[in-house]
Amino acid sequence: MRTLTYVVGVTLDGFVCGPDGSFGFFPVAQGTVEHLLRELPELVPTHARGHLGLDPDTPNKRYGTLIQGRGSYEVGLREGITSPYAHMEQYVFSTALATDTDPAVTVTGTDPVETVRRLKREKDGLDLCLIGGPTLAGTLLPEVDGILLKRYPVLAGAGRPLFDTGFDPTAFTRVETTAFDSGADFTLFRRTAV
Repeated sequence: MRTLTYVVGVTLDGFVCGPDGSFGFFPVAQGTVEHLLRELPELVPTHARGHLGLDPDTPNKRYGTLIQGRGSYEVGLREGITSPYAHMEQYVFSTALATDTDPAVTVTGTDPVETVRRLKREKDGLDLCLIGGPTLAGTLLPEVDGILLKRYPVLAGAGRPLFDTGFDPTAFTRVETTAFDSGADFTLFRRTAV
């Protein structure tokens, strides 16, 4: 069975973006891009691969299916990028976007939980990753098996938290941390077995 990992940048005080959804205040932390290129090339958008010296045909290592909501998808869409992760199977959950935006992207207004459960049951393929904001992450929290926090050395003071959801204590265990000289770190957590 495949798993779902929430991959998200976060400030030291636990915000994924500003109150208005902005994220341009996150610093470009030395070492993080090189780490992504080497260890998680699938998290580098297709259109940025060549600019960063990554062969466009570099195979995915951990994740083969990308899940995101309307807000994160529209970041690229505003720049004319309709298939930001063409090297992955892409699902965008939205009831407002046209379903025919790009043939390589499944835009759907269906229940995200049921869709993710179906995708997780598929025997073949790499795991699923969820990127973007806290609204979809809050909806999918029951299905999140792991969280990859990309923590940056910046305080926001206010903003949107990792998950928009009600009070629901859920235990996770740290399984891997990569620290960078810049003060950033990437830490992978897995849901603690009950």
